[in-house]
Amino acid sequence: MKQLTQRKGRYMLELPLHLMLIPGILVTLVYSYGPMFGIIMAFQKFEPAMGFFKSKWVGWKNFEYIFRLPDFQQVIWNTFFISVMKICLGLAVPLILALLLNELIRGWFARFVQTTIFMPFFLSWAVLGGIMIELFSIKGPINSVVSAFGFEPIMFMAEKNWFVAIVVASDVWKGMGYNMIIFLAAIMGINANLYEAAEVDGAGKWRQMLHVTLPGMMPIIVLLCTLSLGSVLSAGFDQILVLYNPIVYETGDVIDTFVYRLGLFEQQYAPAAAIGLFKAGISVVLVSISYYLAYRLSNYRIF
Repeated sequence: MKQLTQRKGRYMLELPLHLMLIPGILVTLVYSYGPMFGIIMAFQKFEPAMGFFKSKWVGWKNFEYIFRLPDFQQVIWNTFFISVMKICLGLAVPLILALLLNELIRGWFARFVQTTIFMPFFLSWAVLGGIMIELFSIKGPINSVVSAFGFEPIMFMAEKNWFVAIVVASDVWKGMGYNMIIFLAAIMGINANLYEAAEVDGAGKWRQMLHVTLPGMMPIIVLLCTLSLGSVLSAGFDQILVLYNPIVYETGDVIDTFVYRLGLFEQQYAPAAAIGLFKAGISVVLVSISYYLAYRLSNYRIF
């Protein structure tokens, strides 16, 4: 009886918190789960005038069609390559910055650098995209420096290889502040006695970093690496859509932008839905694997 009373009292205390979740749940159901009904387009010869219920059912033909598209394999490779480069550099650069900032003696300077690096994270790609286009335009400041050294101006945004490098570098620049904060928090959690013991044993700053700091950060590094596996097929739709142009489709076109053009511009709604479902299926598998590895390697749990 006492336990029942305690549970009832706890339920009454938590009831307002559960009621606060209702608006968020409704928004998620309407805007995230509701549109999933449109997945049936992937198995139809969809005609907007006919709607979902009257369009002809074609089964797997849309998937056969997209796999035969000449650009599809290149798009998959572009997505994979750009995503892997973003994940690797997006973890390595913030890690190096966190280790360097941790060695700064002046606290005010460390906070200033940390704030400066973190600021681009709050800007949208609509803003940053315009900045990058202006920076790397044929008459932009980057080409002004190139010309000052006696070289010919480079059309960075129209060169296939330069475009990929700009996409990866700008994404790392935008997000490195966020991951740097995570790594700095991991460093702050390392027992200070370990550094004192290493110093007593004659270890300098370099050896302390190798044998104390990095091993202490390893759980969070492994966790971030494993969780990043789920985003291998998400190369950054908004960023690439703002930056790219038809000249760089060969190396810059990814799954999301390909679906966008195929569905909205070429009005091939069913094949576009099929590609989206194909990506979603693989992403579910990758996310499941990443969470399993995170649990096995770092004891990370959602609940």
